[in-house]
Amino acid sequence: MQSQKKHPQPFSFEFYPPKTEEGTASLQVVYSKLAALNPDFFSVTFGAGGSTRDKTFDTVIDIQNKGIAAAPHLSCVASTKDNIRAILKSYQEHGISQIVALRGDLPSGMMSAGEFRYANELVEFIRQETGDDFQIHVAAYPEVHPQAASAAEDFKNFKRKVEAGANAAITQYFYNAEAYFYFVDLCEKNGITIPIVPGIMPITQYSQLFRFSEMCGADIPRWLRKRLEGFGDDRASIQAFGLDLVSNLCHRLLDGGAPSLHFYTMNQSTSTLSILENLRR
Repeated sequence: MQSQKKHPQPFSFEFYPPKTEEGTASLQVVYSKLAALNPDFFSVTFGAGGSTRDKTFDTVIDIQNKGIAAAPHLSCVASTKDNIRAILKSYQEHGISQIVALRGDLPSGMMSAGEFRYANELVEFIRQETGDDFQIHVAAYPEVHPQAASAAEDFKNFKRKVEAGANAAITQYFYNAEAYFYFVDLCEKNGITIPIVPGIMPITQYSQLFRFSEMCGADIPRWLRKRLEGFGDDRASIQAFGLDLVSNLCHRLLDGGAPSLHFYTMNQSTSTLSILENLRR
């Protein structure tokens, strides 16, 4: 790795709610290790249509009870205002002060989006119900949301979320730093001044990364795809290459002014800790 500036600032980490007792125990070990780094917060995902609502809540409260700031995801598609209102009240009662507000995916088989269609409507509702009680994070897509009609429309949708009251944004992961810098420049030209935090996905295996990227619209550049394909089943080489590549990406983003980094951990700590160790050298 090239010699670069050290980056000691705190970051944030994302988990998904475990489905089993074994998964719960494993995740507790993971976030205990990451908690030692004094992160800004841990976020916890929320399944399509609120399918993991209870598990998300339990995971968030467990994290919060350990003295770590927790930021639950809250998606609004296929939900009602009463449901969202009840969730917000529960989080307020437990001292949660941050929310990641998302549109979310419509559960398979459901035809109606419910009382909310877009994330900006959720942000607006949270502000109406709770004022400034929550710091609201929203999603951003430097490479354009896969369902957007156009790049211009996607940016308009993002701007609506900011105008509705978002405090910060977390991006979809990417491996092209220029996409992020262009998006930040576009925000600045349009008077958007909230922090835009890059989402970082460590590379540990190619098949999983390809599958996720296909679903969420994250681009794997051709050169990167070919390089990963060339390693075949050599997991050790993929992980070593991925560590070097993502560490350099993180350095470049931070050197270029990114306010922090948000790691999609996949409920694992090893790769994320290795990247952060490289950032501190």
